[in-house]
Amino acid sequence: MAWRNRRAALRAILSGSRCVRPASVYDAISIRIADDLGFELGMFGGSVASLAILGDPDVALITLTELAEQMRRMARAAALPVLVDADHGYGNALNVRRTVQELEAAGAAGLTIEDTLLPQAFGEATPQLVSPEEGLGKIKAALDARIDPTVVIVGRTGALTMSTLEDAIDRAVAYEAAGVDALFFTGVKTRAQLDAIAAATTLPIVLGGPSDTITDWDYLASRRVRIAVQGHAPIAAATQAVFATLSAIHDGAAPKNLPGLASAELMERVSRAAIVRERGEQFLGLKRQPD
Repeated sequence: MAWRNRRAALRAILSGSRCVRPASVYDAISIRIADDLGFELGMFGGSVASLAILGDPDVALITLTELAEQMRRMARAAALPVLVDADHGYGNALNVRRTVQELEAAGAAGLTIEDTLLPQAFGEATPQLVSPEEGLGKIKAALDARIDPTVVIVGRTGALTMSTLEDAIDRAVAYEAAGVDALFFTGVKTRAQLDAIAAATTLPIVLGGPSDTITDWDYLASRRVRIAVQGHAPIAAATQAVFATLSAIHDGAAPKNLPGLASAELMERVSRAAIVRERGEQFLGLKRQPD
């Protein structure tokens, strides 16, 4: 039932009237911080998953098992609903079915399935799309795979960046007719593009990386954009902080002189140390240490 509460929260966002900016999350600490700060939604992107788990760029090297296990760890750490970028579903339509099943069991509130050809084809310097027919087959397989009908399935198309606006709309209309809960578009740069998309569809819209020219929250909300993903700055900030700290230590800095460290209070909060102490008293008979 806990998973259903998270999925209901995501569905409430999609059925609402506002445009929500999700927190980019990628591990237990990042999702707890996002939850503590009051974010309504987390986004677990494929690129940050690859960085957090493998330390590799986003070139489709991560496996479904690795993605699902990381989602499971985050679901344990905080109650924040998470929308997972499930890329191409890790194979064909039959692989998509398993992707949905694994992420559903791992506690994801929802997931996106896209029509990009992954991994990148041999000899092709630029990304490609699967055919509209294959993309639709994957969406149908994703919808069929749900055991919990409250899991949110989002049909995602990259056609605007790899093909044409008309192709993106045609694919989205097909995904909508198949029964997805929302539509995800990447590469939307102008109001004219978004206006055309909104006019041709009826479902809630998710945007990936909307350009500055359309990033007006009232305007986006008026075009049924309910979630706008604005990149993945947290993992970049964390990487810079770790690099700076280790560089300083390597150069001989004393721990007490290191700048930018989390306070003891913050570390205690994100590790839920007080809760662990209470459980130690309750279940292990541990005595509380004096302050």
